[in-house]
Amino acid sequence: MANDIEAKLEALKREVEGLKGKAITVTETIANPAPLGLAAFGLTTLLLNVVNAKIINASDIGMVLPVGLFYGGLAQLLAGMWEFKKNNTFGATAFTSFGAFWLAFAVMKILQINGALPATSAEAGMTVFLIGWGIFTTYMFVGTMRISVALMVVFASLAILFYLLALGDHTGNSTIQKSAGYVGLFTAGAALYASFALIVNDTWGKDLLPLGVVKK
Repeated sequence: MANDIEAKLEALKREVEGLKGKAITVTETIANPAPLGLAAFGLTTLLLNVVNAKIINASDIGMVLPVGLFYGGLAQLLAGMWEFKKNNTFGATAFTSFGAFWLAFAVMKILQINGALPATSAEAGMTVFLIGWGIFTTYMFVGTMRISVALMVVFASLAILFYLLALGDHTGNSTIQKSAGYVGLFTAGAALYASFALIVNDTWGKDLLPLGVVKK
């Protein structure tokens, strides 16, 4: 009996000694946050540009603002944080930035509607606001050239959208503003397609819908 216990203790001791010095790797995987980020961006952009394209009245922008806060803003911001976790610098920068854009835009419009922010000052600064985001989107487009054709289309059309909106806001030209709205609808469609393709390809386990992934 004593010999059996001693033998078991000795075996346990050898096992513990064998574990010493061995690196223990803890792995953690998370789902791909890109479909969420693209859907949040695409759907919110779709709603706003239905207004810009004059399909519905500008007074109906109120239906866009809550979605801009919680889906285009908060959901995209969270997607950006998860992209940091996945060590995706481009995705983290893009989703976090555009999530912050939607939060800022929605809050600005809410303050303007409620009189806390003068409408004239908001309109005067909007051109600069849009040009700034156009510049950001332009250099992010350069990054998409090493990722996929789908993202290239999204970011190229989005950059054009920002510059058209800035020009339309600066000149007050309704034709330019309406044209920008239709470019925005195209951008939203491109983002929603990219989200849809990622979802379908992931759930089916094969590339059913093309994204034009750049070979590295």
